[in-house]
Amino acid sequence: MLIEPYLDLSLLLLVCIAAINDLATRRIPNRLLLIGLACALLLHLLSASPGASVLKAFSGMGVGFAIFLPFYLLRGMAAGDVKLIAVVGAFIGPEEAFEVAVLTWCVGGVMSLCVVLMNGRLRLAFTNIRYLLYGFMVPGIHMTDMPLQQSAGSIPYGLAIAVGTITVLLRHYG
Repeated sequence: MLIEPYLDLSLLLLVCIAAINDLATRRIPNRLLLIGLACALLLHLLSASPGASVLKAFSGMGVGFAIFLPFYLLRGMAAGDVKLIAVVGAFIGPEEAFEVAVLTWCVGGVMSLCVVLMNGRLRLAFTNIRYLLYGFMVPGIHMTDMPLQQSAGSIPYGLAIAVGTITVLLRHYG
């Protein structure tokens, strides 16, 4: 059974619902992510070579999770965003999960810059970046030792993930 169109359509539906929900409530529901993961795994099990397909799904999930987890640990994004990119990886595999992550960073960066500029918080953003870099570059200093800074602004990262995912999916049909 050719499952790619079903995977793509299901993934498109998932990221659109997640983005809309993130825009409306600033949350990505766990129930949506669990349904998405179950759908991805079921479709991979129905493929012509289920063993390799499921392995690809878990590899993609691991790549997505591993790439975004540090940003969660640094309080740069919410747990729902990390879980969403992991589920996206379960649909598309490790290589495309990496591509989606890079595109998502680009889209998220542009969105963040727009929010910072619109709210007049560029100086605060640079102060936060300075503390972050200082914590990485000075041996013996831990992030918990740094003074807590106010956020320069947050974005609905589910939207950035959706844009990155849709861009990669469009290549399948372009």
